[in-house]
Amino acid sequence: MIIKIKVYSDYVCPFCFLAEKPLKEAIKGKDVEVEWMPFELRPYPNETLKPEGDYLQSTWKQSVYPLAERMGISIVLPSISPQPYTHLAFEGYQYAKEKGKGNEYNDRMLRAFFQEEQDIGDIDVLTKVAGEIGLNESEYRTALERRTYKEAHQKALTHAYEEVNITAVPTFVIGNTTIGGIRSKETLEQVINEEIQKKKAAISIEGMSCDMDGC
Repeated sequence: MIIKIKVYSDYVCPFCFLAEKPLKEAIKGKDVEVEWMPFELRPYPNETLKPEGDYLQSTWKQSVYPLAERMGISIVLPSISPQPYTHLAFEGYQYAKEKGKGNEYNDRMLRAFFQEEQDIGDIDVLTKVAGEIGLNESEYRTALERRTYKEAHQKALTHAYEEVNITAVPTFVIGNTTIGGIRSKETLEQVINEEIQKKKAAISIEGMSCDMDGC
């Protein structure tokens, strides 16, 4: 009985990176299927944020760093200015997902940006990082240069923006339950267990029937 979890996130959202740890802890030993879903906070040609600006400086000082410290996660405000656009990284994600490495790719991109301060808007950087998780660098680079997965990425964004009405990240869709923001391991476990019970109840009801002579 698999419970599907979709996590909507952007590679330049620090809270998306921090949300990984409690999720991994919550799903341990459970029959769940996690899929990370693309969401661009500031799609091109909107201006992206500058790390030296007041908004990011205050947000990181007041929220990101204290939270990361409590969670025991190493994170830095990347010095890349302005912040990179993430559409190419997400097109690469579509390639990685096709190769069965979507979640591994997602994790690696977040770490490359928030722990190593790599420019994940640069094709050379993206190709190198993709190679580190075993993807074919030549194929990957060609896919980005030719924008092979542009349409697939746009469909994913349309799904997030219009079908699911995602307005902030991270957002978790666990079975039929949607919750936003970083959540504790315990909260995520509770929602997962509730969805498992709902599914069991639904299956039990579906199994009840009457034959021609019964009931």
